[in-house]
Parts: sequence; structure tokens; C-alpha cells
Amino acid sequence: MNIKQFLGMYVVDNNANVIGKVSDFEFDEEFGNITHLIISQKSGLLSQSELVVSLEDVESIGDYILLNMICPE
Repeated sequence: MNIKQFLGMYVVDNNANVIGKVSDFEFDEEFGNITHLIISQKSGLLSQSELVVSLEDVESIGDYILLNMICPE
């Protein structure tokens, strides 16, 4: 899977709640590995916030990214 395919992908917690969409990544500068996903969350009509999630919290990747955690609303 190409890294560009992750951008805009929906992120869902293990209660099937949509958390947001992948907007960016954080990388390990030494090795070039992705360490965290940055998830854009819509929090109001015109505002949005970001949630940073470690790759260790990712359960699976398919049509969407499933987290192995419950995110607060």
C-alpha cells in the first residue's frame, strides 16, 4: 500500500465510532518509519482538532483503519 493511500482514510475505534480521517504522519527521523498517525477530527461547524495516535494502537488496515482502543468523544 502506498503512503498516499492512507491520507483521507477513515479511522474507527474498536466500538465502531468514526474518529476522523488521517491527515498526516509523524516519522522516526533516524529510520524513516511512520511512528504516529495524525487524525483530523471535526469538532464543530468550522473547527477541527487533531488526534495523534501511535501505530501500536492500530489493530488493522483495510477499507478503514481500525484502532485497538476506545477514543473519547
